[in-house]
Amino acid sequence: MPSWREARRILAVRLDAMGDVLMTTPALRALKALPARPHLALLTSASGAAVARLVPEVDEIFVWEAPWMKASKRAGAASDRAHVARLAAAGFDAAVIFTVYSQSPWPAALAAHLAGIPLRLAHGRENPYQLLSDWLPEPEPEHCVRHEVRRQLDLVAAVGAQTDEDRLSLRVPERVTRRVQQRLAGLGLDPGRPWVLVHPGASAPSRRYPRELFAAVIDRLVARGWAAVEAVDPRDAEAPIGHAAAPCFAPATLAELAALVSLASVVLANNSGPAHVAAAMGTPVVVLYALTNPQHTPWRVASEVLFQPVPCGFCYKSRCVAGHHACLSAVPPEVVAAAVERRLLGSRAAPEGDTPCVELSRARDPRGLDDGAPPAGLGEQTMVARPGSAA
Repeated sequence: MPSWREARRILAVRLDAMGDVLMTTPALRALKALPARPHLALLTSASGAAVARLVPEVDEIFVWEAPWMKASKRAGAASDRAHVARLAAAGFDAAVIFTVYSQSPWPAALAAHLAGIPLRLAHGRENPYQLLSDWLPEPEPEHCVRHEVRRQLDLVAAVGAQTDEDRLSLRVPERVTRRVQQRLAGLGLDPGRPWVLVHPGASAPSRRYPRELFAAVIDRLVARGWAAVEAVDPRDAEAPIGHAAAPCFAPATLAELAALVSLASVVLANNSGPAHVAAAMGTPVVVLYALTNPQHTPWRVASEVLFQPVPCGFCYKSRCVAGHHACLSAVPPEVVAAAVERRLLGSRAAPEGDTPCVELSRARDPRGLDDGAPPAGLGEQTMVARPGSAA
């Protein structure tokens, strides 16, 4: 069996969506820095593959809508066996299974085992015995919570993979940026004038700031003399905001969205993939952060995180089970507009440093926190602004 230092072909498993893949890119960079400078393949979902094509550390992409993932589109057991056979034929020396702490690594670990991959690494809540060759006991959320980026960096560090550059990785072809610039000019946007990109979409209903409140934010920004553009996702079931003063731009590809984000002065978005694209592109971002979970704040970018503290914070739900969406809907538009204006007038420099593992001060469960705020330390990369506070 080869050692991790000798592994020449490594499979990274990240079966989640765009933002999760982006937050894994520093760990992918660390794997690429191993002594053998391995060929790195990514096993991911269809939406994860879209962003992986823009990640320079990824050499090869395998797409599998795995049956144990929430958004999976089932194709039957025969298709699953074919995916395992395909992995076996690829001749990987090692596999790293990246998960959030609420996910089980065991289905992916079993697939890697059946594919004959000798080295297999993951976090685990119980002893995997022969299912993994290397494993880290799962400390979250009973003992601590970490930013998602830190979690994955800690995982690969266990087998000696490290990097001095832990920013998110995303590369946009110059031709795409030029095409987006031309489309923006066609909308009448002055390239020499600061402007805000408003992205109101999110895959989970619980993470969407109400569209009418987004419109009220645009009202205030335009009244203050700022320009705005609305990013429209054609897959979004909700209608665009359609504000008369904010022309709509519908990116045809993820590369176009990333280019659009890179050209904006500030991005205003929900806690969703575009917020992490902004972090990867170094564009300041203001995030309407639904208190579904605490680990996904913008990483290494000038940012502000806005929410209303609620007793039901950190529910980990795709839909608001309380029915009030107060962690978002109670954030006043004037607070959001003020945060955007601060970013428009402020520096693009990102704060440095992060807390490796933050102990929870209450019931060893993020939902036990009194005020709904992220545990101390998780917000150190951001300015946490609550309605009524002096952010």
